[in-house]
Amino acid sequence: MSYELTGKVKLIQEAQTFNSGFTKREMVVTVEDGNYPQDISLEFLKDKISLLDSLSVGQTVTVSFDIRGREYNGRYFNNLVGWKIQSGESAADDASFQSAPPAGQFDSSYDNMDDDIPF
Repeated sequence: MSYELTGKVKLIQEAQTFNSGFTKREMVVTVEDGNYPQDISLEFLKDKISLLDSLSVGQTVTVSFDIRGREYNGRYFNNLVGWKIQSGESAADDASFQSAPPAGQFDSSYDNMDDDIPF
């Protein structure tokens, strides 16, 4: 399933190449979400890292991405893997997750979760 988000580019990191030859590049997009803007980290893999070359900090973008999950040592991790970027104000009308449920329809069990990040 594919998702989209629209926001302003906050950070574009340099490409990372690992010993295996695998290459990735990360960016952070700030999405306006009510009173609390969210900084969303997305990664681009292999040939998709070139999509970030023409972007600049502060630019409004709409990013199409997939959610990928994996298990490592009994812990579960998620990654947002981008595959398309549209730049400019015309990219989308609002700065939000396009596939997110309407406000008030989130599972309230998340309100009691521990916010400690393991890494």
